[in-house]
Amino acid sequence: MNTNKKIGRLIQQVRQQRGLTQAQLAKMMSTSQSAINRIEHGKQNLSLETVKRFSQVLQQALVNFNEKNISLRINGGRKLAGEATVDSAKNTTLALMFAALLNGGRTTLKGASRVEEIFRIIEVFESIGVNVRWVGDDLEIKRPARFDIGNIDDEACMKTRSAMMLIGPLAGEIRKFTIPFSGGCRLGKRSINAHAYALEEMGVNINTTDDFYQINSRLRKATRPITMYESGDTATINVILAAARVEGPTLLRMASSNYQVQDVCVFLKQLGINAKWLDSSILMIEGRGKLVKKDIDYWPAEDPVKAMTLIAAAITTDSEITVKRAPLDFLELELLKINKMGCKTEILKEYKGRNRQLRLGDVLIRRHGGNLTALEDKISCRPYPGINIDHLPYFVPIAATASGTTLIHDWVYENRAIYYTELNRIGADVQLADPHRVYVHGPTKWHAADLSCPPAIRPATVNLIGMLAAPGMSTLRNIYTINRGYENIAKTFNDLGADIEIIKDI
Repeated sequence: MNTNKKIGRLIQQVRQQRGLTQAQLAKMMSTSQSAINRIEHGKQNLSLETVKRFSQVLQQALVNFNEKNISLRINGGRKLAGEATVDSAKNTTLALMFAALLNGGRTTLKGASRVEEIFRIIEVFESIGVNVRWVGDDLEIKRPARFDIGNIDDEACMKTRSAMMLIGPLAGEIRKFTIPFSGGCRLGKRSINAHAYALEEMGVNINTTDDFYQINSRLRKATRPITMYESGDTATINVILAAARVEGPTLLRMASSNYQVQDVCVFLKQLGINAKWLDSSILMIEGRGKLVKKDIDYWPAEDPVKAMTLIAAAITTDSEITVKRAPLDFLELELLKINKMGCKTEILKEYKGRNRQLRLGDVLIRRHGGNLTALEDKISCRPYPGINIDHLPYFVPIAATASGTTLIHDWVYENRAIYYTELNRIGADVQLADPHRVYVHGPTKWHAADLSCPPAIRPATVNLIGMLAAPGMSTLRNIYTINRGYENIAKTFNDLGADIEIIKDI
């Protein structure tokens, strides 16, 4: 990446942190929004005086570094202690951003997650005319009267699969549009059939070319119940958002009922769109058939994945910590498995979340003192209810801490299990049985190492957890992948007593 692109990316990041739109920054710089857009995408040469002016306006000295080259230096082998509070879920915030496109009024997502994937979707939204701004810790979204879909930010789209969720809310307004192929974690082949087969029941057809998804929409009410080809989270949300724009009921079977899907349903009720669960995988959506216009303040639900990350770190480092505001309904089976391995946990307090739907609790993870035993049965994941698909990787360092052999079956993704073997470089004994299964032999004598992050959020974070347990100085390089899903992860662990230094390559 050349210097202009490096500086442009940093300007963009600081602008978003300041809660400024491109238009607002352009006014402060006495230039045009198109010029700011070119600068942020590295398409305009910058003089030293211009960089200095940006520094003054943004009130931050601009340094020439690449976000992808941020690394962590971990002085491992320390015990963790204290309390950590779970904040809003990245996946929920993303889903609610797309749901907000159904609202003709203002939507404010309170305490929204500030992670790289959110920033990419903000770029996509701004490129198609959505007004997005940070107001303190809150994310304010106001859709335009007409979407400028032809101006969509291709580069931002290609960095996250979440951009696929544009199809649902836009299908009721635009008959033909294209979306660039979506990126995200590199976890093997991930088809869009779950989206395509369900949406075609409502007159929305998705055709794939070499570079784009082409959407042809004649959105209508489905003539029969829709059965999801796969119970995927983003596919289910896409169908829900499309159904919300159709007058009358849509019955959805084999739907995902994961935490972000449930939160979208709660949000839609505030818009006057009833999304009612008839069973754990059967959902009835009563569409309005027209745009709703309300001003809504909404708190995204807390993140079970962050809670699971903290729990895994405590167990792997044999530490005692309290995880506050943990979403219990999405952690109960995980906690049961952990208890059966010999780690004692206790729910100190139970209460409702801010949306009055989610059951939260403060969970105490006690030290196991090395008395952790591998489970006799395999550990595998499934769509909710079950061990969360995003939680399964965190059982790898837990199993590596236990005495005995654990079979972990990661059947969802072709490549993710392969990344678990990276833990062998810091002392673990992870044996790859096939692309979906690993045998984890413990206990592990962790040791320090220098690693680069694999291109998937959860396996990359698992490496960090292993390094927290490894005595000595480890380096985890290129943590952009982790930053896609976690906000200030180094600070989170340092507040618990870890010793992590952020290294920015200049």
